[in-house]
Amino acid sequence: MRFTASDVNRALVLSAALCMHPGTLAIAADLPDVAPVAIEQPSDERWEFGFAPYLWASTLEGTVAQFGLDPTDIELGFSDILENLDIAFMGLAEARRGRFGVFGDIVYSKLSAGGTGPGGIFSVNLENQMLIGTAMIDYRVVDDGRSSVDVMAGARVWSVDTDVRITAGVGAGFSGSDSATWVDPMIGVKGRWQGTSPWYLTGWGMVGGFGISSDIDWDVMAGAGYEVRDWVSVVAGYRATGVDYQDGAFVWDTIMHGPIVGAVFRF
Repeated sequence: MRFTASDVNRALVLSAALCMHPGTLAIAADLPDVAPVAIEQPSDERWEFGFAPYLWASTLEGTVAQFGLDPTDIELGFSDILENLDIAFMGLAEARRGRFGVFGDIVYSKLSAGGTGPGGIFSVNLENQMLIGTAMIDYRVVDDGRSSVDVMAGARVWSVDTDVRITAGVGAGFSGSDSATWVDPMIGVKGRWQGTSPWYLTGWGMVGGFGISSDIDWDVMAGAGYEVRDWVSVVAGYRATGVDYQDGAFVWDTIMHGPIVGAVFRF
């Protein structure tokens, strides 16, 4: 069969008419809607949070001076600290969006001890509170989905407060308080290394002070973790931190170190 030019024109007109016909539109309207494609929000647009309470079984050693007394060497094992511990809290938190994040860590303890002199002629009661708070802004320089390296910059605040009360006989005695609070600039790096298994390695290193408040302020931690679920893991390792600070007669040149164990929650 041969098609002439007029036949082609009539076919085109008929096709156009069918496309414009209400019946055709009704058929199209009766077709099921196509499900919209879910567009996943880019990872750099989502906030991610983490919180990790932990126990640090630390030893405290170094040189301290308070109340105008000469510097004294001290060494308190974890058992000594635990025996005189009133309360303690330790934990870290992190919030992240893309490559940028904020990191915070806090260590607080309150210790009290008492004793009597020879023959019970006087008694001494001591109470010490110490706070170490760290706040850092970090940038992720390496991220392959499971392993990461962050560089950090921020500050650390130290607060040491010691109260003493000496009682000698009726109405005789002495009480006083000596405290210091200072802030050190800090820089550091932290990382996480994980392969295909639930096990991973984690750690950080920080240094600061630089003579602005303390002569030096440092902190290192290395540990191993296991992912129990996507949102929770357990971590165990070792941590050490030290500071060398002096302001007049107040001296706090100490190192705290010991094993650390905790849980990490992510959401």
